[in-house]
Amino acid sequence: MSAHSATDKFVYHEPGLQHQFEDMGQQEESVTIGMWMFLVQEILFFGGLFTAYLVFRYRYPMAFAAGSNHLDAFWGGLNTLVLIVSSLTMALTVYFAQKGNRSMQVILILLTMFFGSVFLGVKAVEYTDKYNHGLIPVTGWNKKTPAAEPGAHSAHSAKPCYEVEHGGEHTYVNPHGDFLWTDCSLVKTAMDGNFLTSAEKAGYFDQAFAPGAEISADKFRDKVRIFFFLYFVMTGLHALHMIVGLGLMTWLLWTAFKGYYSAEYYMPVEMSGLYWHFVDIVWIFLFPLLYLLGRHFLHTH
Repeated sequence: MSAHSATDKFVYHEPGLQHQFEDMGQQEESVTIGMWMFLVQEILFFGGLFTAYLVFRYRYPMAFAAGSNHLDAFWGGLNTLVLIVSSLTMALTVYFAQKGNRSMQVILILLTMFFGSVFLGVKAVEYTDKYNHGLIPVTGWNKKTPAAEPGAHSAHSAKPCYEVEHGGEHTYVNPHGDFLWTDCSLVKTAMDGNFLTSAEKAGYFDQAFAPGAEISADKFRDKVRIFFFLYFVMTGLHALHMIVGLGLMTWLLWTAFKGYYSAEYYMPVEMSGLYWHFVDIVWIFLFPLLYLLGRHFLHTH
């Protein structure tokens, strides 16, 4: 039997030190490397979505501009502000954990959770608006309105799609919950300015390269549908990460309230902060790509 075996159970362990690590330095290094490896694979995951967005936007800029212009930049800007402030409260949480100030930790975690909840509430408002206007790109998932309602008119304008008023209000009739899009006025603007790409001409027109080719409302709608597919996938996955972050904050709130963190041990707070900041940074890229790029076309129409 080893000379130390009888007294091993009395060996002092620093606060928060797990049994598989020799000391706090080794534990902190392992946890930090693990978190950064996780964030790198998250970057690769979102990077694939950003690449898909950029490829399709390069091919169909007018369709993506049309979809982007339909999003409400006010709500997107508000959510950006909310997340920036939440990053501040999260950073201050780490600071006060390092100082061992339990009361300020609890207050700032609650504020961070509040701002995260506001963000999700705004997304719920936006998603509801898309549902009510037939902009969810999956057939049958939009609000259904019977065509036989008194005073209802056809969902499709009698005018050619390039004469539909961009952003105008139209009677909503959608008996099957289809994806609705009848406005290709931005294509007309681009065509008059002679800056449509070859991919767009092939993608938006019937008999694209024939003299006098007509814009196809159906073809253009399918390209706008791609934008909304990417919009819902990217913002939906981001919202899922925010929900996970709120779950993490709930656990952090309980442990902070119990006084687990001090100047000697605050690694869980710091690692949770890294995750929260990552989620915020992803939105900083999503906001301009989805809500702002192409908005200048409104001023040329």
